[in-house]
Amino acid sequence: MKLKMTLLAASLITSIAGVAKAEDPAKLNDLEIAHVAYIADNIDIRYAHLALAISTNPEIHTFAQTMIRDHTAVNEQALALLAKLDAQPQDNFLSQSLNENAEKLITEMSALRGAEFDKFYAENELAYHKAVNNLVENAFIPNIENAEVKALFEAGLDIFKGHEGHAEMMVKAVN
Repeated sequence: MKLKMTLLAASLITSIAGVAKAEDPAKLNDLEIAHVAYIADNIDIRYAHLALAISTNPEIHTFAQTMIRDHTAVNEQALALLAKLDAQPQDNFLSQSLNENAEKLITEMSALRGAEFDKFYAENELAYHKAVNNLVENAFIPNIENAEVKALFEAGLDIFKGHEGHAEMMVKAVN
């Protein structure tokens, strides 16, 4: 089971790597990058709501509530900035791939209960934050042209690296 969870938790990384071979995330424009970030935040919010509905573990609940709070706040800041810039995020290959993989993971997680769910959720959150943080740090931030958008991504990355550390602790706690 642990192998299955690890493989599924890493599906985002595989997805990003697989998509990266076909198309280059570093070549997305600022509005496409904004869409990917918005989708990634919403996916993590969905995972968190699922965790609150299924898990009874207080550590999982605390982490999930943090995900909802922080990812919602970043999305609100991003939408406010886009409104200020009179711009709309643009759908793209990567945001579509993230959504497709999220649906698969949500289906898998929805079938789990108890410690099995908690381990899967924790491991998925760690893998998800590692993959997204790497993408943001190495492909997006260096290529964002608008200074305000870049600053928002840099601030978000600091928050999400904290999430990665919190997820590492959560994985240890549930194993």
